[in-house]
Amino acid sequence: MRLDRFLSESTGLTRSVAKKALHRGEVTIDGEVVKKSDLQIKHQEVRFKGQLLSTPSARYILLHKPAGYISATQDDVHPCVLQLLPMELRRSMQCAGRLDVDTTGVLLLTDDGQWSHRLRSPKKGCNKVYQVDLSDPLTDTLAAEITERFAQGVELHGEDKPTLPAQLEVITPTRVLLTIQEGKYHQVKRMFSAVGNHVVGLHRLQVGTIVLGDDLAVGEWRYLSAEEVASI
Repeated sequence: MRLDRFLSESTGLTRSVAKKALHRGEVTIDGEVVKKSDLQIKHQEVRFKGQLLSTPSARYILLHKPAGYISATQDDVHPCVLQLLPMELRRSMQCAGRLDVDTTGVLLLTDDGQWSHRLRSPKKGCNKVYQVDLSDPLTDTLAAEITERFAQGVELHGEDKPTLPAQLEVITPTRVLLTIQEGKYHQVKRMFSAVGNHVVGLHRLQVGTIVLGDDLAVGEWRYLSAEEVASI
C-alpha cells in the first residue's frame, strides 16, 4: 500500500492532508522521517506525530446493485455504485468484478487487490449464477438444445476461444438460471444472442458461495462474513 493511502486509512485524514503531513516531516518509518508519499508500505513501523499506526484491515462488501448504476469509481453519464456506500468507504473501495449498468444483484467490493484478482480469475472457477429473463419463450426442445450448447461452450463474436461450460436451468419459458465460470464482456447477453434470443432482464443471484439473500434490499449493502471472504 502507498504510504499516503496507509496514512489516510490509518488516521482518517484525507489523502491531501496526509501528503501535507508527510511534507512537514510528521511521519517516520522505522524511526526515520519519510516524505515520499508513493513509498510502498509492507511490514514497517509507521508513526504519525510519534503515534504508532496499525495496518488498516481489508474490507469486503456485498452490495445489492440497482439498475442504472455503473460498476466504476466515476462516470460522466451514470451514477456510480460507490455513491451507495458511506462517504468513509468510498475512497478506497473498488469493484471486484463488474455488472452492466442495467444488471442488478450481487456486486462485490473490496480494498484487497489480491482477493479481487482471485475472484475475477477464470482459473479460480468461481461460479456466478444469474436469473435471466428472455424476450422469446423457450420450447422444451429449444431449451434442451441450448442447454447442450452452453454445456459444450459457445463461440462468441470477437473471442478466440469458446466460453467455458455453463449450466442452464429453465424456470419458466421466459425465465432461466444460468451458471457461468467467467466474466467476459456482456457474456450472458452475448451467449443468448448467439443462440438467437435476447436478454431483457438480468439479475445476479450468487458469486461462488456468496448468496444475495432476501434480507438485503435493492441499494443496500453488508460486510461479508469471514467464511464468505475465505471462500474466494
